[in-house]
Amino acid sequence: MTSTPAYPLATSTWDDAEYAALQRVIAGGRFSMGPIVKQFEAEFAAHFGAGFAVMVNSGSSANLIAIAAAVLDPRIDLNRGDEVLVPAVSWPTTYYPLTQYGLRPKFVDIDIDTLNMDLDLLEAAVGPRTKAIFAVNLLGNPNDFPRLRDLSQRHGLVLLEDNCESLGAVKDGINAGTAGLAGTFSSFFSHHIATMEGGIILTDDEQLYQEMISLRSHGWTRELPVENHVHNKTGDAWDDLFRFVLPGYNVRPLEMEGALGLEQLKKIPALISGRRDNAAYFLERFAGISAVRTQRETGESSWFGFSMVLEGPLAGRRSDVVKAFAAAGIESRPIVAGNFTRNPVMAHLDAVVPDDLPAADKIDVDGLFVGNHHYRVRDGIDLVAETIERVAAS
Repeated sequence: MTSTPAYPLATSTWDDAEYAALQRVIAGGRFSMGPIVKQFEAEFAAHFGAGFAVMVNSGSSANLIAIAAAVLDPRIDLNRGDEVLVPAVSWPTTYYPLTQYGLRPKFVDIDIDTLNMDLDLLEAAVGPRTKAIFAVNLLGNPNDFPRLRDLSQRHGLVLLEDNCESLGAVKDGINAGTAGLAGTFSSFFSHHIATMEGGIILTDDEQLYQEMISLRSHGWTRELPVENHVHNKTGDAWDDLFRFVLPGYNVRPLEMEGALGLEQLKKIPALISGRRDNAAYFLERFAGISAVRTQRETGESSWFGFSMVLEGPLAGRRSDVVKAFAAAGIESRPIVAGNFTRNPVMAHLDAVVPDDLPAADKIDVDGLFVGNHHYRVRDGIDLVAETIERVAAS
Protein backbone atom coordinates (compact mmCIF):
# COMPACT_ATOMS: atom_id res chain seq x y z
CA MET A 1 0.00 0.00 0.00
CA THR A 2 1.32 3.46 -0.93
CA SER A 3 1.71 5.73 2.08
CA THR A 4 0.34 9.27 2.08
CA PRO A 5 3.17 11.76 1.41
CA ALA A 6 4.07 14.21 4.15
CA TYR A 7 3.73 17.07 1.67
CA PRO A 8 1.73 16.11 -1.44
CA LEU A 9 1.74 17.88 -4.77
CA ALA A 10 -2.05 18.23 -4.95
CA THR A 11 -5.09 17.48 -2.80
CA SER A 12 -8.84 17.45 -3.30
CA THR A 13 -10.93 20.59 -2.98
CA TRP A 14 -14.17 18.60 -2.82
CA ASP A 15 -16.47 18.07 0.14
CA ASP A 16 -20.04 16.85 0.53
CA ALA A 17 -21.33 19.52 -1.88
CA GLU A 18 -19.49 18.02 -4.86
CA TYR A 19 -20.61 14.47 -4.09
CA ALA A 20 -24.19 15.68 -3.71
CA ALA A 21 -23.92 17.41 -7.09
CA LEU A 22 -22.82 14.14 -8.68
CA GLN A 23 -25.76 12.35 -7.11
CA ARG A 24 -28.19 14.93 -8.50
CA VAL A 25 -26.89 14.27 -12.00
CA ILE A 26 -27.17 10.52 -11.46
CA ALA A 27 -30.74 10.91 -10.20
CA GLY A 28 -31.63 13.11 -13.16
CA GLY A 29 -30.38 10.53 -15.64
CA ARG A 30 -28.78 12.88 -18.17
CA PHE A 31 -25.01 12.54 -18.37
CA SER A 32 -24.01 13.97 -21.76
CA MET A 33 -23.54 17.73 -22.11
CA GLY A 34 -26.71 19.66 -21.40
CA PRO A 35 -28.28 22.45 -19.30
CA ILE A 36 -25.99 22.05 -16.29
CA VAL A 37 -22.89 22.60 -18.40
CA LYS A 38 -24.57 25.63 -19.95
CA GLN A 39 -25.33 27.05 -16.50
CA PHE A 40 -21.73 26.52 -15.42
CA GLU A 41 -20.46 28.28 -18.53
CA ALA A 42 -22.64 31.31 -17.83
CA GLU A 43 -21.61 31.52 -14.17
CA PHE A 44 -17.91 30.97 -14.94
CA ALA A 45 -17.94 33.78 -17.50
CA ALA A 46 -19.74 36.09 -15.07
CA HIS A 47 -17.30 35.29 -12.27
CA PHE A 48 -14.33 36.48 -14.33
CA GLY A 49 -16.14 39.31 -16.11
CA ALA A 50 -16.09 37.75 -19.56
CA GLY A 51 -18.83 37.73 -22.16
CA PHE A 52 -18.81 34.02 -22.97
CA ALA A 53 -17.44 30.69 -21.76
CA VAL A 54 -17.14 27.35 -23.53
CA MET A 55 -16.55 24.22 -21.45
CA VAL A 56 -14.65 21.30 -22.99
CA ASN A 57 -13.20 18.03 -21.74
CA SER A 58 -9.72 19.30 -20.79
CA GLY A 59 -7.45 22.32 -20.70
CA SER A 60 -5.54 20.82 -23.62
CA SER A 61 -8.76 20.69 -25.65
CA ALA A 62 -9.43 24.29 -24.61
CA ASN A 63 -6.13 25.29 -26.25
CA LEU A 64 -6.99 23.28 -29.35
CA ILE A 65 -10.45 24.81 -29.76
CA ALA A 66 -9.22 28.36 -29.12
CA ILE A 67 -6.46 28.04 -31.72
CA ALA A 68 -8.77 26.32 -34.21
CA ALA A 69 -11.36 29.09 -33.92
CA ALA A 70 -8.75 31.83 -34.29
CA VAL A 71 -7.36 30.22 -37.47
CA LEU A 72 -10.77 29.44 -39.00
CA ASP A 73 -12.35 32.81 -38.17
CA PRO A 74 -12.44 34.75 -41.46
CA ARG A 75 -11.89 38.06 -39.66
CA ILE A 76 -8.56 37.02 -38.12
CA ASP A 77 -5.36 37.14 -40.17
CA LEU A 78 -3.80 33.94 -38.86
CA ASN A 79 -2.73 31.47 -41.53
CA ARG A 80 -0.42 28.54 -42.20
CA GLY A 81 3.22 29.58 -41.96
CA ASP A 82 2.53 32.49 -39.65
CA GLU A 83 4.59 32.73 -36.46
CA VAL A 84 3.15 32.71 -32.96
CA LEU A 85 5.36 33.87 -30.08
CA VAL A 86 5.39 31.37 -27.20
CA PRO A 87 7.43 30.95 -24.01
CA ALA A 88 10.19 28.33 -23.98
CA VAL A 89 8.82 26.94 -20.70
CA SER A 90 5.29 25.57 -20.84
CA TRP A 91 3.26 22.37 -21.17
CA PRO A 92 3.34 20.64 -24.58
CA THR A 93 -0.30 21.35 -25.41
CA THR A 94 0.51 25.04 -25.56
CA TYR A 95 2.50 24.26 -28.70
CA TYR A 96 0.85 21.26 -30.36
CA PRO A 97 -2.37 22.98 -31.56
CA LEU A 98 -0.28 25.67 -33.23
CA THR A 99 1.71 23.21 -35.31
CA GLN A 100 -1.39 21.11 -35.99
CA TYR A 101 -2.89 24.17 -37.69
CA GLY A 102 0.26 24.96 -39.64
CA LEU A 103 1.36 27.84 -37.43
CA ARG A 104 5.01 28.11 -36.39
CA PRO A 105 5.72 28.50 -32.67
CA LYS A 106 8.54 31.01 -32.23
CA PHE A 107 10.12 30.35 -28.87
CA VAL A 108 11.00 33.21 -26.54
CA ASP A 109 13.09 32.86 -23.40
CA ILE A 110 11.56 33.45 -20.00
CA ASP A 111 12.34 35.86 -17.20
CA ILE A 112 14.19 33.73 -14.66
CA ASP A 113 12.39 35.46 -11.79
CA THR A 114 8.76 35.55 -12.95
CA LEU A 115 9.03 32.35 -15.07
CA ASN A 116 6.84 34.03 -17.70
CA MET A 117 8.04 35.28 -21.08
CA ASP A 118 10.67 37.99 -20.95
CA LEU A 119 8.67 40.83 -22.50
CA ASP A 120 11.77 42.65 -23.77
CA LEU A 121 12.80 39.52 -25.65
CA LEU A 122 9.20 39.05 -26.76
CA GLU A 123 9.09 42.44 -28.44
CA ALA A 124 12.51 41.89 -30.01
CA ALA A 125 11.27 38.59 -31.47
CA VAL A 126 8.45 40.22 -33.47
CA GLY A 127 9.21 39.75 -37.16
CA PRO A 128 7.43 40.13 -40.51
CA ARG A 129 5.72 36.72 -40.18
CA THR A 130 4.68 37.19 -36.54
CA LYS A 131 0.90 37.31 -36.21
CA ALA A 132 0.10 36.30 -32.64
CA ILE A 133 1.24 35.83 -29.06
CA PHE A 134 0.20 32.78 -27.05
CA ALA A 135 1.13 33.94 -23.56
CA VAL A 136 1.30 31.50 -20.66
CA ASN A 137 0.71 32.46 -17.04
CA LEU A 138 3.05 30.00 -15.33
CA LEU A 139 2.41 28.38 -11.94
CA GLY A 140 -0.26 30.92 -11.02
CA ASN A 141 1.75 34.01 -11.96
CA PRO A 142 0.03 36.47 -14.32
CA ASN A 143 1.89 38.25 -17.08
CA ASP A 144 2.12 42.03 -17.22
CA PHE A 145 -1.20 42.32 -19.05
CA PRO A 146 -1.19 46.08 -19.74
CA ARG A 147 2.22 45.78 -21.38
CA LEU A 148 1.20 42.64 -23.30
CA ARG A 149 -1.91 44.38 -24.60
CA ASP A 150 0.06 47.46 -25.62
CA LEU A 151 2.70 45.36 -27.37
CA SER A 152 0.04 43.34 -29.19
CA GLN A 153 -1.83 46.44 -30.33
CA ARG A 154 1.29 48.27 -31.54
CA HIS A 155 2.40 45.30 -33.62
CA GLY A 156 -1.07 44.21 -34.76
CA LEU A 157 -0.83 40.80 -33.07
CA VAL A 158 -3.58 38.51 -31.84
CA LEU A 159 -3.20 37.96 -28.08
CA LEU A 160 -4.22 34.60 -26.65
CA GLU A 161 -3.64 33.22 -23.14
CA ASP A 162 -2.94 29.74 -21.83
CA ASN A 163 -4.18 30.26 -18.29
CA CYS A 164 -4.55 26.61 -17.35
CA GLU A 165 -2.33 26.97 -14.26
CA SER A 166 -3.39 30.40 -13.10
CA LEU A 167 -7.12 30.64 -12.42
CA GLY A 168 -7.72 33.54 -10.05
CA ALA A 169 -4.58 35.51 -10.88
CA VAL A 170 -4.96 39.26 -11.43
CA LYS A 171 -2.73 42.02 -12.80
CA ASP A 172 -3.83 45.67 -12.66
CA GLY A 173 -7.47 44.68 -12.36
CA ILE A 174 -7.31 42.31 -15.35
CA ASN A 175 -8.26 38.71 -14.59
CA ALA A 176 -5.85 36.16 -16.02
CA GLY A 177 -7.56 34.51 -18.96
CA THR A 178 -9.35 37.70 -20.05
CA ALA A 179 -6.47 39.86 -21.30
CA GLY A 180 -6.71 38.89 -24.97
CA LEU A 181 -9.03 37.50 -27.61
CA ALA A 182 -9.43 34.23 -25.68
CA GLY A 183 -8.04 32.60 -22.58
CA THR A 184 -8.00 28.94 -21.58
CA PHE A 185 -8.41 27.25 -18.19
CA SER A 186 -8.06 23.71 -16.85
CA SER A 187 -10.15 22.08 -14.15
CA PHE A 188 -8.07 18.92 -13.85
CA PHE A 189 -7.68 17.43 -10.38
CA SER A 190 -4.40 19.16 -9.52
CA HIS A 191 -5.52 22.65 -10.59
CA HIS A 192 -7.24 25.42 -8.64
CA ILE A 193 -10.71 23.98 -9.23
CA ALA A 194 -11.41 20.38 -10.14
CA THR A 195 -14.23 18.85 -12.19
CA MET A 196 -12.48 15.47 -12.66
CA GLU A 197 -11.32 16.44 -16.16
CA GLY A 198 -12.32 19.67 -17.83
CA GLY A 199 -11.34 22.90 -19.54
CA ILE A 200 -12.91 26.28 -20.20
CA ILE A 201 -12.32 29.04 -22.75
CA LEU A 202 -13.29 32.66 -22.08
CA THR A 203 -13.84 35.33 -24.73
CA ASP A 204 -15.74 38.57 -25.17
CA ASP A 205 -16.09 37.96 -28.92
CA GLU A 206 -19.49 36.50 -29.81
CA GLN A 207 -18.45 35.22 -33.22
CA LEU A 208 -15.41 33.42 -31.82
CA TYR A 209 -17.63 31.99 -29.09
CA GLN A 210 -20.07 30.60 -31.64
CA GLU A 211 -17.23 29.14 -33.70
CA MET A 212 -15.89 27.40 -30.61
CA ILE A 213 -19.37 26.07 -29.76
CA SER A 214 -19.53 24.54 -33.23
CA LEU A 215 -15.96 23.21 -33.16
CA ARG A 216 -16.56 21.55 -29.79
CA SER A 217 -19.29 19.36 -31.27
CA HIS A 218 -18.36 18.01 -34.70
CA GLY A 219 -18.47 21.43 -36.38
CA TRP A 220 -22.26 21.38 -36.60
CA THR A 221 -24.79 24.19 -36.13
CA ARG A 222 -27.01 22.32 -33.69
CA GLU A 223 -26.27 24.47 -30.63
CA LEU A 224 -26.22 27.80 -32.45
CA PRO A 225 -29.13 30.25 -32.60
CA VAL A 226 -31.10 30.48 -35.84
CA GLU A 227 -29.25 33.64 -36.82
CA ASN A 228 -25.57 33.46 -35.94
CA HIS A 229 -22.12 34.52 -37.10
CA VAL A 230 -21.07 31.06 -38.31
CA HIS A 231 -23.80 29.77 -40.62
CA ASN A 232 -27.46 30.70 -40.37
CA LYS A 233 -29.80 27.76 -40.04
CA THR A 234 -32.19 26.71 -42.78
CA GLY A 235 -35.29 26.84 -40.60
CA ASP A 236 -35.87 23.12 -41.04
CA ALA A 237 -35.44 21.88 -37.47
CA TRP A 238 -34.60 18.32 -38.49
CA ASP A 239 -32.14 19.37 -41.17
CA ASP A 240 -30.42 21.85 -38.85
CA LEU A 241 -29.52 19.08 -36.41
CA PHE A 242 -27.09 17.66 -38.97
CA ARG A 243 -25.60 20.68 -40.73
CA PHE A 244 -21.78 20.68 -40.57
CA VAL A 245 -19.93 23.93 -41.25
CA LEU A 246 -16.52 23.75 -39.50
CA PRO A 247 -13.91 20.93 -39.27
CA GLY A 248 -14.64 20.21 -35.63
CA TYR A 249 -14.10 17.61 -32.93
CA ASN A 250 -15.96 15.95 -30.11
CA VAL A 251 -14.42 17.48 -26.99
CA ARG A 252 -17.64 17.95 -25.06
CA PRO A 253 -17.73 17.76 -21.25
CA LEU A 254 -20.22 15.80 -19.17
CA GLU A 255 -23.08 17.10 -17.06
CA MET A 256 -21.25 15.76 -14.00
CA GLU A 257 -18.35 18.07 -14.78
CA GLY A 258 -20.67 21.05 -15.11
CA ALA A 259 -22.34 20.19 -11.80
CA LEU A 260 -18.98 19.91 -10.07
CA GLY A 261 -17.92 23.21 -11.60
CA LEU A 262 -20.94 25.03 -10.15
CA GLU A 263 -19.97 23.90 -6.65
CA GLN A 264 -16.29 24.67 -7.17
CA LEU A 265 -17.08 28.19 -8.40
CA LYS A 266 -18.58 29.02 -5.02
CA LYS A 267 -15.26 28.16 -3.38
CA ILE A 268 -12.90 30.11 -5.63
CA PRO A 269 -12.43 33.11 -3.29
CA ALA A 270 -11.53 30.87 -0.35
CA LEU A 271 -9.38 28.54 -2.47
CA ILE A 272 -7.31 31.43 -3.83
CA SER A 273 -7.09 33.19 -0.47
CA GLY A 274 -5.75 30.04 1.18
CA ARG A 275 -3.09 29.64 -1.49
CA ARG A 276 -2.01 33.27 -1.17
CA ASP A 277 -1.72 32.96 2.60
CA ASN A 278 0.55 29.95 2.16
CA ALA A 279 2.62 31.82 -0.43
CA ALA A 280 3.25 34.68 1.99
CA TYR A 281 4.69 32.22 4.48
CA PHE A 282 6.68 30.37 1.80
CA LEU A 283 8.35 33.60 0.65
CA GLU A 284 9.08 34.59 4.24
CA ARG A 285 10.55 31.18 5.08
CA PHE A 286 12.75 31.10 1.97
CA ALA A 287 13.89 34.72 2.10
CA GLY A 288 17.13 33.76 3.83
CA ILE A 289 17.92 30.68 1.74
CA SER A 290 20.35 31.95 -0.88
CA ALA A 291 20.63 28.56 -2.59
CA VAL A 292 17.07 28.88 -3.91
CA ARG A 293 15.58 31.50 -6.24
CA THR A 294 11.80 31.74 -5.74
CA GLN A 295 9.24 33.03 -8.23
CA ARG A 296 8.71 36.80 -8.25
CA GLU A 297 5.04 37.65 -8.22
CA THR A 298 3.60 39.80 -11.00
CA GLY A 299 0.41 41.48 -9.82
CA GLU A 300 -1.51 38.97 -7.68
CA SER A 301 -0.49 35.37 -8.33
CA SER A 302 -2.87 32.53 -7.53
CA TRP A 303 0.16 30.41 -6.58
CA PHE A 304 -0.42 27.08 -8.32
CA GLY A 305 2.75 25.77 -6.68
CA PHE A 306 6.07 26.89 -5.22
CA SER A 307 8.95 26.93 -7.69
CA MET A 308 12.59 26.72 -6.74
CA VAL A 309 15.57 27.43 -8.98
CA LEU A 310 18.71 25.96 -7.40
CA GLU A 311 21.78 28.17 -7.16
CA GLY A 312 25.14 28.32 -5.39
CA PRO A 313 25.81 25.10 -3.47
CA LEU A 314 22.72 23.46 -4.99
CA ALA A 315 23.35 24.37 -8.66
CA GLY A 316 23.60 21.20 -10.72
CA ARG A 317 22.34 19.09 -7.80
CA ARG A 318 18.65 18.82 -8.56
CA SER A 319 18.78 15.03 -8.39
CA ASP A 320 20.14 15.27 -4.83
CA VAL A 321 17.28 17.57 -3.86
CA VAL A 322 14.67 15.33 -5.50
CA LYS A 323 16.02 12.28 -3.66
CA ALA A 324 16.02 14.15 -0.34
CA PHE A 325 12.47 15.34 -0.98
CA ALA A 326 11.32 11.80 -1.77
CA ALA A 327 12.93 10.50 1.42
CA ALA A 328 11.14 13.20 3.43
CA GLY A 329 7.78 12.47 1.79
CA ILE A 330 7.75 15.67 -0.31
CA GLU A 331 6.34 15.31 -3.83
CA SER A 332 8.03 17.45 -6.49
CA ARG A 333 8.01 17.96 -10.24
CA PRO A 334 10.07 19.81 -12.87
CA ILE A 335 8.94 23.36 -13.55
CA VAL A 336 6.24 22.40 -16.06
CA ALA A 337 8.32 20.85 -18.89
CA GLY A 338 11.58 22.74 -18.42
CA ASN A 339 13.03 24.11 -21.65
CA PHE A 340 10.52 22.50 -23.98
CA THR A 341 12.82 22.80 -26.99
CA ARG A 342 15.08 20.15 -25.41
CA ASN A 343 12.39 17.50 -25.90
CA PRO A 344 12.74 14.89 -28.70
CA VAL A 345 9.23 15.74 -29.94
CA MET A 346 10.67 18.94 -31.42
CA ALA A 347 11.78 16.81 -34.39
CA HIS A 348 8.09 16.64 -35.32
CA LEU A 349 7.34 20.35 -34.90
CA ASP A 350 7.98 23.14 -37.38
CA ALA A 351 9.18 25.84 -35.00
CA VAL A 352 11.57 28.76 -34.69
CA VAL A 353 14.06 28.19 -31.87
CA PRO A 354 16.68 30.78 -30.85
CA ASP A 355 20.31 29.71 -30.65
CA ASP A 356 20.32 30.43 -26.93
CA LEU A 357 17.64 30.13 -24.25
CA PRO A 358 19.74 30.57 -21.11
CA ALA A 359 16.95 31.14 -18.60
CA ALA A 360 14.92 28.20 -19.90
CA ASP A 361 18.07 26.06 -19.84
CA LYS A 362 18.66 27.01 -16.21
CA ILE A 363 15.10 25.94 -15.41
CA ASP A 364 15.65 22.72 -17.33
CA VAL A 365 18.65 21.78 -15.18
CA ASP A 366 18.00 23.43 -11.83
CA GLY A 367 14.25 24.05 -11.62
CA LEU A 368 11.61 22.16 -9.69
CA PHE A 369 8.43 22.90 -7.79
CA VAL A 370 6.42 21.59 -4.87
CA GLY A 371 2.68 21.84 -4.33
CA ASN A 372 0.52 24.51 -2.80
CA HIS A 373 -2.90 23.94 -1.28
CA HIS A 374 -6.04 25.81 -0.32
CA TYR A 375 -5.55 25.05 3.39
CA ARG A 376 -2.77 26.05 5.79
CA VAL A 377 0.46 24.13 5.07
CA ARG A 378 3.11 25.87 7.16
CA ASP A 379 4.45 22.60 8.55
CA GLY A 380 4.87 21.29 5.02
CA ILE A 381 6.66 24.45 3.90
CA ASP A 382 8.95 24.17 6.93
CA LEU A 383 9.73 20.58 5.94
CA VAL A 384 10.60 21.69 2.39
CA ALA A 385 12.85 24.48 3.69
CA GLU A 386 14.61 22.27 6.23
CA THR A 387 15.27 19.63 3.59
CA ILE A 388 16.70 22.22 1.21
CA GLU A 389 18.93 23.65 3.94
CA ARG A 390 20.21 20.18 4.86
CA VAL A 391 21.11 19.30 1.26
CA ALA A 392 22.74 22.71 0.69
CA ALA A 393 24.94 22.18 3.75
CA SER A 394 26.03 18.68 2.70
